[in-house]
Amino acid sequence: MTNRQTVRVPLALAIVLAALVAACAKQSPPVARPTPPPPPPTTTQPERLPEPPQPVVEPVPVPPEPLLEEDLNARDLDTLNRDSPLLPAFFAFDSQEIDDAARATLDANADLLRRYPNWVVTIEGHCDERGTAEYNLALGERRALSARAYLIQVGVSGDRLRTVSYGKEFPFDPGHDEVAWAKNRRAHFVITSK
Repeated sequence: MTNRQTVRVPLALAIVLAALVAACAKQSPPVARPTPPPPPPTTTQPERLPEPPQPVVEPVPVPPEPLLEEDLNARDLDTLNRDSPLLPAFFAFDSQEIDDAARATLDANADLLRRYPNWVVTIEGHCDERGTAEYNLALGERRALSARAYLIQVGVSGDRLRTVSYGKEFPFDPGHDEVAWAKNRRAHFVITSK
């Protein structure tokens, strides 16, 4: 080998070696990146789901206390009807039959009407919202007539008792459930003259 060749081989080797080193330097081994620390534990408890609402059970309306007799004589018709001493009689669904509770109410109303023989009363027949307007007007009329017939049977003069049906038009309770409907199926009493 000549001097030139001797220099060429190591030189070529050095160039190849430098190229390898440069190539390796470009592809440095991957370094693991540090992971962020986990968040500190929270001291508050996770939000609880709200409890489901409890069903609302509305009480059956309690009629107002009857007025004292001396108060009744002094009151005008508007005041008498606003704080009516005559209580409504309630009916079962799709019925005009007088049950025991309605009978007790009508007996109390008859006693009061006997004490005030000059009172003229309109018995309003009412229904709940179910059914057609025509059907409810007819049912309301049957309820008013049924209450009137019972009062006549227990001694109230029929010429003092008028009837009218409002069907489902004037509910006591505007709700749309059985509690509201039970309040709306009634014979309601209005003193029209005294």
